[in-house]
Amino acid sequence: MKKKILCSVLAIATALCGLTGCKGDSTNNDDPMSGKIVFTIWDNNLLTYIDENDMVGKFKEKYPNAEVEVEKIKDDTEYWNSMKMRTSANQLPDVMFNKPFTLSRFKDYLLDLSDTEAAKNNTLAKGYAIDGKVLGVPMTAGYEYVYYWKDMFEEANVEVPTTWEELKTVSKTLQDYYSAKDPDFMAIALGAKDEWPDYPYMEFMPALVNGNGQNWNDMAKTDAPFAEGTDINIAYHRVYDLFTSGVLGKDPLGLSKDQATNLFAQKKSAITALGDWGLQDIKGAAENVDDLGTFYLPVRESSSEPFRYVVQGDSFMGVTTHSKKPELAKAFVEWFYSDAWYPGYINYVSSASSMSNFPKEKDPILAESDKAQPDGVAVMYDGGGDDFTALQNETTFDYKKLGSTMLTDGFDLDAALSDLDAKWKAAREKLNIK
Repeated sequence: MKKKILCSVLAIATALCGLTGCKGDSTNNDDPMSGKIVFTIWDNNLLTYIDENDMVGKFKEKYPNAEVEVEKIKDDTEYWNSMKMRTSANQLPDVMFNKPFTLSRFKDYLLDLSDTEAAKNNTLAKGYAIDGKVLGVPMTAGYEYVYYWKDMFEEANVEVPTTWEELKTVSKTLQDYYSAKDPDFMAIALGAKDEWPDYPYMEFMPALVNGNGQNWNDMAKTDAPFAEGTDINIAYHRVYDLFTSGVLGKDPLGLSKDQATNLFAQKKSAITALGDWGLQDIKGAAENVDDLGTFYLPVRESSSEPFRYVVQGDSFMGVTTHSKKPELAKAFVEWFYSDAWYPGYINYVSSASSMSNFPKEKDPILAESDKAQPDGVAVMYDGGGDDFTALQNETTFDYKKLGSTMLTDGFDLDAALSDLDAKWKAAREKLNIK
């Protein structure tokens, strides 16, 4: 409420200055750094930080004739609906956020930020460029990890795997060793009952096979993306071999994500795959984490291949073509990613920094993954654009559900992928997706 009132006061002040011709007229079109810009968000945590740290006031200290109106939309679903309608009405805000998979949706309505210092200092922005243009600067970076218990690895005499075959061997060795004493033991804890926890394998592995973070978007351009030899076919055969090897224990379909995490925390399991956010869940459930370590999921076939791991940019800040104050909007983006604002914000949230000039030290447990793979290659992951989403809906292709289905009796992976190819081709024709 405080922010809404403040924004309204600023808007009224701007209007009054326009009517009275007061000094420092914020509507002076001759001054590119005067006037009002609208910054639209959906993130509650960001709004809280903006409120508590007086972002509007601090920006005004830098640009006295400028006003920033922070517009908060209920959630991301409502946000995208609103942005879609505003696109048609030529009423997009001056500064908006995008996800990796929405950048292409709004590419014709976003200015190129390649020449900004914010983009140049961002570790991910260029990786998400479209047609060579940086259309958004990601606020944060997200990583995926495999968590493991070092003492359990040591007791079973296994080492951290660096290839897919090593992961299978290590997992099988752990399963055989500990299940001899505990029949309910699972080498890899996976809450397949909830379906979504298999995403490190089912969602990200196709992008890691050959380092193609645009894998989902490229799938939308072909009639047979699930055919033998494709990245997704290769990835899912590897996943299927792992999931059906017994290393998930007796009943992974009977466990929810929370149950699986709790069992891992109690050392009823030696391995679990979760995002950086998973560390907090594990710490909350474990007696202590002195022996907890991490490594990146090793998807490669051999050690001669590059070691690839997924990184995701999030909350891409961009300036729209609808802005009547594009230079001021760009200045706001520059300021947001400068030492005047960004360091405080990135330390407020749990996510990793996306800025090279403002690095954020990782938790020592998570940092082990980087130390283990100093030459690792980060794959910039894109969650799939509008064409892919339309094809998903038409074919009912749900990679997370498919992963859980792999664990059911009588499942035939080759038949499932062949069926998906047939549906995919028909859907592309029906939806006229080229």
